[in-house]
Amino acid sequence: MLETSARLLQLLALLQTHRDWTGAELAERLRVTGRTVRRDVDRLRELGYPVHATQGTGGYRLGAGAALPPLLLDDDEAVAVAVGLRSASDGTVAGIEESSLRALTKLEQVLPSRLRHRVRTLRGATIRVGTPGAAVEPDTLMAVAEACQRHERLRFDYRAHSGAATIRTVEPHTLVHFSRHWYLVAWDVDRTDWRTFRADRITPRTPTGPRFDPREPPEGDVATYLSHQLSTRAWPYRATVLLHASAETATPNVWPGMGTLEPIDANTCHLQVGADTPDALVWMITAIDLDFTLLTGPPELVTALRSQATRCHRALTNYPPPSDDS
Repeated sequence: MLETSARLLQLLALLQTHRDWTGAELAERLRVTGRTVRRDVDRLRELGYPVHATQGTGGYRLGAGAALPPLLLDDDEAVAVAVGLRSASDGTVAGIEESSLRALTKLEQVLPSRLRHRVRTLRGATIRVGTPGAAVEPDTLMAVAEACQRHERLRFDYRAHSGAATIRTVEPHTLVHFSRHWYLVAWDVDRTDWRTFRADRITPRTPTGPRFDPREPPEGDVATYLSHQLSTRAWPYRATVLLHASAETATPNVWPGMGTLEPIDANTCHLQVGADTPDALVWMITAIDLDFTLLTGPPELVTALRSQATRCHRALTNYPPPSDDS
């Protein structure tokens, strides 16, 4: 009986690799006869596993059932799921924190000690920097994701950063998790152009609209487009600076969504940058760690730059401090 149970688990692990197996292949891997394979398949079906016979090959494939049967995970898969559940328990999708913790508790109870050690080591060696982004209702994410998958038009109420409310009709393309927020990249039907929408500001309307033929992604790549949009959107405070370095030199120092670079020559380039506050602009510009000249910007930015310069100069007024021997 113990040998049969172990063989059933081994058969289930093979079927969960998302491929079709012939009866002969399974018999060879399990070192049994084809008749034993057929009998074991019948036992799995009795236990609720939807093992389907493949047409023409006399093989088997594990399909989706009406209920979720137990799953078999290898070591790396188990660690990946545990880490993912831990992240989800304090992530940006509202309402799944408790269920993620319940699932994580169940998983950790059955993890072998060596895997629990790996999970705890990884968790102890990593930290989350910054506060989580705005939480998104899971029903909203699911509705948007399904519309993307089915290529169906989506209508939703949208609340802009200014608080203005609009009703939008879009052809949804992709959901992107970028810089602590979820964004929908979509073709706006009324504005006949690509747009990005913060998912936490979307309230979907039902039912979804007619199907559409997917368009080519903007700028050839959704991630590049979103990064460009976030760096050039209508920030409350914007500036243009001349960097005293080539665009090639400056590019590694400008992170995605921060700003856009425009090459000028081998020694200079322009940086367009925006932020919510003048102090944030100062931090972003100086964090590039290159000499620069301010070309355009609000008066508040000039004041903030001068304050930062004065603060840095004051910090060195009495440096180094006099030694005890003097």
